[in-house]
Amino acid sequence: MKDAPVLVSLNQVCQLTSLSRTAINRWRDKGLFPKAVPLGDRRVAFVRAEVVAWIEARIAERAVKEAA
Repeated sequence: MKDAPVLVSLNQVCQLTSLSRTAINRWRDKGLFPKAVPLGDRRVAFVRAEVVAWIEARIAERAVKEAA
């Protein structure tokens, strides 16, 4: 499965985004962060490509603001 989605843990998302778990959960609560994939009773993961796209969108927003 070459194109299978890659799941990453919340800790890995923290590393990718440089955000704390609390900050990520705030974004999630507001519906402004990629949805988690439930894996079990208390375990979730995130689709890595969706998190990377979210990061890229933040970078694009910065570029738009700087150009204005």
